[in-house]
Amino acid sequence: MDSGAVFALLCRSDKNHAPALAGLRKLQKQRALPVLTNYLLAETHALLSARLGPDAARMWVRHNIWPVERATEEDEKRAREILLSGRGGDCTFTDAVSFAVMERLGVDTAFTFDENFARYGFNTAETV
Repeated sequence: MDSGAVFALLCRSDKNHAPALAGLRKLQKQRALPVLTNYLLAETHALLSARLGPDAARMWVRHNIWPVERATEEDEKRAREILLSGRGGDCTFTDAVSFAVMERLGVDTAFTFDENFARYGFNTAETV
């Protein structure tokens, strides 16, 4: 999952709002849950706070129903390798942590509109 996908779900004026809802419905039909890392939780809170205000960010944290997978020290080391290799494009460290956690968990699909996930080799929201 990616913070931009969460924002798209919550903000009706976002260009990816309708595709995000469709992607979430597909995941629900598959009985799949998006997995957030603890890094992504922090990034999403910051994004929502900046764009929608701190009350909206707190509400999302309070009502988040998706599991949070804590990044391990090994995930963080792997994220550094990914980031420095350039294989993830211009991804952020948070994205690289998500890549590492997804690799560890054997997850091949990301609920995201960030092309860096596809560039790294994951299926993305459009292909869910």
